[in-house]
Amino acid sequence: MRLAIIETGTPPAPLDERYPSYPQMMERMLAPLSGRFSFATTGVEDGALPRPADFDGLLITGSPAGVYEEHSWIEPLKDLIRAAALARRPQVGVCFGHQIMAAAFGGEVVKSDKGWGVGLHAYRVDGGAEWMTPAASSIACAVSHQDQVANAPAGARVLAGSDFCPNGVLDYAQGPAISFQMHPEFETEYAAALYRLRRNRMGEAKVDDALASLRGRSDRGLMARWIANFYLQSD
Repeated sequence: MRLAIIETGTPPAPLDERYPSYPQMMERMLAPLSGRFSFATTGVEDGALPRPADFDGLLITGSPAGVYEEHSWIEPLKDLIRAAALARRPQVGVCFGHQIMAAAFGGEVVKSDKGWGVGLHAYRVDGGAEWMTPAASSIACAVSHQDQVANAPAGARVLAGSDFCPNGVLDYAQGPAISFQMHPEFETEYAAALYRLRRNRMGEAKVDDALASLRGRSDRGLMARWIANFYLQSD
């Protein structure tokens, strides 16, 4: 199964010299779960984005960009998301990918007045789907975001959320398409390094709390299995 990864951002310097790229993190997360997966990465600054005929599934990474910012690649990426949906190609978005998928399908994304979401966050699982096996009533995963999906697109199902981030996992009516605000591709060491790097932006206390939270149980492995299941069941 050919997965096209759209690279919408990179780890900030100097972390980009010590850690894998976001597409590489995605590959490391998914490749062990099925020998059927192959991966090809396209950066949004590389030029032409792939066409739905070029892939069997689409995966959109996180980014420091905002969906509402005036980057030349935002609208073409939204067009690709809608084209993939029309072609019935399964697609998954993570963090920024979650937000741009919601925006492409008619939702609203804003910079949240709740401030930074960082650390290991817990979400209630409010819905179910075939690919969500093994089942869970809650999930915990590392996050790093200021923007949120304020209003989900019409027809979207909220599969998981929290008081801080109500629209944490979405299943779109235009599917097969799902997206996650959290970062299952982030290993603990990278998440910790990212929080430390942003200490001046986020504040000492918030970063200390975020680092302490990373000692808790993460469900990133379960979420990786869910994503793999989603692609394989949609193929």
